Amino acid sequence: MQTLSGLALFVLAATISPGGATTLATASGMNFGYRGSLPLIAGISLGLAGMAAAAAAGIEGIFVAVPAVQTAVKIAGTAYLLWLAFQLSRTGAPKTTGSVAKPASIAGGAWLVLYNPKGWAMTTGAAASFSSIGDGPADVAVILGVAFGCFASVSLSVWCLGGQLLRHVLTQDRHWRALNIALALLLVTSILPIWIEP
Repeated sequence: MQTLSGLALFVLAATISPGGATTLATASGMNFGYRGSLPLIAGISLGLAGMAAAAAAGIEGIFVAVPAVQTAVKIAGTAYLLWLAFQLSRTGAPKTTGSVAKPASIAGGAWLVLYNPKGWAMTTGAAASFSSIGDGPADVAVILGVAFGCFASVSLSVWCLGGQLLRHVLTQDRHWRALNIALALLLVTSILPIWIEP
C-alpha cells in the first residue's frame, strides 16, 4: 500500500503542475466552460493513460533506439501547439467567437500529450520507479494507465474550473483578448523544454 500511495503522490504532482495541457485546460474552461471542455480533458487523460501504459510496457525504448522518430514527433507536436496558440490568440469573449472557435476534440486532447517528450520522461520515470507495483509489465501498465488517467482528469478539471471562474471576472472583450493572448504565449513557452535537452 505504501507503493500505491507513493505512486498517487507522484502522479498527482506530475499532472497538476503547470504546463501545456493545464494551460489549454484553463483556456478551454474560460472560453467554453467545463462541460464544453470535457472532450479536451478526456482526450488528454486518455492520451496520458495510454502513454503511461506504453512506457510500462517498454515502448519508450523506440525513441531511444530510433531518434528520428522522436524528432518527427517533436516537430509535429510543436506545429500542433503553435497552431493551437495561434487560434487561442485570436479568440475574444465567448459570446463574440460564434462558430469561429470550437472546443478541442478527444483526439485533439490525446494528440496534445502523445507528442510530448516531457510526458514520456514523466511516465517512463514512473514505470521505472514503480515497476514492482504489479506482478509483471502488463500489471504495471494497467496500474500506471489507470493512475495517470484518473489523476489527469482531476487535475485538468481543477485548471478548467479555474478558467471557468474567470468567465465571471472578465467583463470586456479586450480583457478576454489580453488573457487569451497571455495564455497563447504561455502555450508557446511550454514548447521550449521540448527542444532543450536536459
